[in-house]
Amino acid sequence: MSAVRAWARDLGVGARFALAGGRSGWARTTLTAVGVGLGVVVLLLAASIPSALEARAQRQDAREIGQGTQVPPGPDTVLVLSADTEYRGRTVEGRQLQPDAGEATTATPPPGLDAFPAPGEMVVSPALGRLLDSPDGRLLAERLTYERAGTIAPEGLSGPAELYYYVGTDALGDNAVRVDEFGHRTMGEPLSPALTLLVLVICVGLLMPVAVFIATAVRFGGELRDRRLAALRLLGADMTMTRRIAAGESLAGSLLGLLLGGAGFLLLRQYLSGVTVLDISAYPADIVPEGSLILLVLITVPASALAVTLFALRGVTIEPLGVVRHAEGRPRRLSWRLVPVLLGLGLLVPLVSSFSAADDGTLTQAAVGIVLLLAGSTIVLPWLVERLVGGLGGGPLSWQLATRRLQLGSGPAARAVSGITVAVAAATALSMLFSGVRSEETVETGQDPDRAQLEVFAPLTNGEDSTRLIGALESLPGVEGALGMVTGSGVGLGGSAYQSTVTVGDCGTLRELTELAGCSEGDVFFVDDGEFAPRPGDRLDLSGEAGGDQAVVWTVPESIASVGSRPDPGGTTRSGIFATPTALDPELLAGASTSVLLRLDPDDRDTVERVRNVAWHRAEQAAVWEMATERPSWNIERIQTGLLVGATGVLLLIGASMVVTTVEQLRERKRLLSALIAVGTRRRTLSASILWQTAIPVVLGLTMASAVGTALGALLMGMVDLPVGDWSAFLPMAVVGAGVIALVTLVSLPSLWYVMRPDGLRTE
Repeated sequence: MSAVRAWARDLGVGARFALAGGRSGWARTTLTAVGVGLGVVVLLLAASIPSALEARAQRQDAREIGQGTQVPPGPDTVLVLSADTEYRGRTVEGRQLQPDAGEATTATPPPGLDAFPAPGEMVVSPALGRLLDSPDGRLLAERLTYERAGTIAPEGLSGPAELYYYVGTDALGDNAVRVDEFGHRTMGEPLSPALTLLVLVICVGLLMPVAVFIATAVRFGGELRDRRLAALRLLGADMTMTRRIAAGESLAGSLLGLLLGGAGFLLLRQYLSGVTVLDISAYPADIVPEGSLILLVLITVPASALAVTLFALRGVTIEPLGVVRHAEGRPRRLSWRLVPVLLGLGLLVPLVSSFSAADDGTLTQAAVGIVLLLAGSTIVLPWLVERLVGGLGGGPLSWQLATRRLQLGSGPAARAVSGITVAVAAATALSMLFSGVRSEETVETGQDPDRAQLEVFAPLTNGEDSTRLIGALESLPGVEGALGMVTGSGVGLGGSAYQSTVTVGDCGTLRELTELAGCSEGDVFFVDDGEFAPRPGDRLDLSGEAGGDQAVVWTVPESIASVGSRPDPGGTTRSGIFATPTALDPELLAGASTSVLLRLDPDDRDTVERVRNVAWHRAEQAAVWEMATERPSWNIERIQTGLLVGATGVLLLIGASMVVTTVEQLRERKRLLSALIAVGTRRRTLSASILWQTAIPVVLGLTMASAVGTALGALLMGMVDLPVGDWSAFLPMAVVGAGVIALVTLVSLPSLWYVMRPDGLRTE
């Protein structure tokens, strides 16, 4: 018989045992399928990310407009102006549309619209419509007071949770962009080497625990399976045949896991459209794995089941009368377990200070090095657990039961925590690298949120509108203080041919802008900018057009005094003339702009939205900024979003996988636990022993993960020339890992109490 036929026959026999092996066989196969299925769901979701991002980008590009080239007006052209706003931390994007030909336009509406909205009408995304209709969107509804005329179709939105709208108008001016079609390819900012490495580590670090768990799941029920294989040896099967039959059982479980994972993926993606993380969402049709990645999953998962099973049986002697695994075997050797670690270090160390994001070979080398180093931690863990528990003894009965169990066979306990070990190691390295990259990609704003929390800027056309805006903002509930200033320009007349910025505000405002020794109404000051200094008696035209027909002449008073400048709460340092309203009526300033710095009640979250409403209705194209001492780059915020989504999914997988692993181990020990209960062992003692059996490998695994993660993080930061600023990044990661394990242990206690019954000794 050929080798291929022998393999097919033996694998088929193993599959029959898995599917028709009675209740015990079905239980093991089900646990394996569930474990593999959980991993497959995560792998398919990860494989869907490229297509989901591409579909999102295509819909966004289809509605964009080019900003560089203006087209002449015609029947098929449209004026477009941005009308974005923000509501409770979420961006609300909008566009004002004005067809040049009015109702007779032949222009094609943007994607998602059947026709252009009429002036005063608004077409909204479904998510924005729901928000406006809800009590939570009351303040936003006060801002967007247009008549609602329809809903944007999915092809016009980046995702189902996007807040987007179009509004028709007939009042757009020169600041609008005229286009004859919608659709413009936008190019994102290129990633720096540090950001590229961060993305690489995120991908590897989030997927490694999935691979580890799948490798663990295919080994469920190994001890019970080996006893069944001993019966086959009694019937005449040789060692090679029994190992292939065992591999067939694992293969059947992994194939069922593939089916279960595929079904779970199809079911889960229907609900993902309702999940929004930092304004990012996706339609179910977007979440489609790429064909090559699907093929990779379909090949890798069964292949890993075969390889892991055959590898696990290499040191097990299955004889007709039993399995030699229960005898004391040779101690685990460290030498070969260090090979992946050393290879990983050998690949990463040469990249220190020489990592290049543009070199595919360098990226591959870094990825392989990270995988080997993280995989090496899981391979070394069983050796570490065996060595350290070997010398444990004494103590209370529960401790003795736990340590003796680990001394007899620590492999299952070490495998159970291998996934969390990899996750904590990767998360520690990510935390260190992310902290360094964030500091490099973050810009110091110079703003002082202690002096003001909000700034409103409005390009108003005259001082009268400016003073009305300042008064409206000052009177809002939740505004504890306002520093309002009106800024225009003055052009020197006669022999004083210079131009100076003119800022009008009360004394409280001027004290925030300049270094005043004293101030009273009627005072005028100037900050020398090093070029021109106004002198008493100089005449300035405040219309901004010297010699024009509408000149507004103001004479610099004799009392003008020179002062120093200081940055305002927004970080801006100003120069020029500073006057109180009594000395210079702000309504004389033509072409003025208004800035208002606001101190807010920290307990009233709606104050910001009320400020935005006032600015929205009183000043076209007004901008509202929240003060912050620093602002991260757009790229780092996108990466942080991906990290949050991926880490959440991996933590959920780890929690679910550990529950499955714990239930499987309890099922294998059912007869042993039942025997101990039958001879009078207290349930409390057995429960404590099970907890000790979990806690000892967990502490060792988290300790090793913290060391590996810290070393990997330091290496990665050295690769992109970033200083290591936080050597304690492992602490929060270890606490999270311990919390997940503690939660899983609590969840598995009911299963433990269920199997601790004397009738568990019953055998069919």
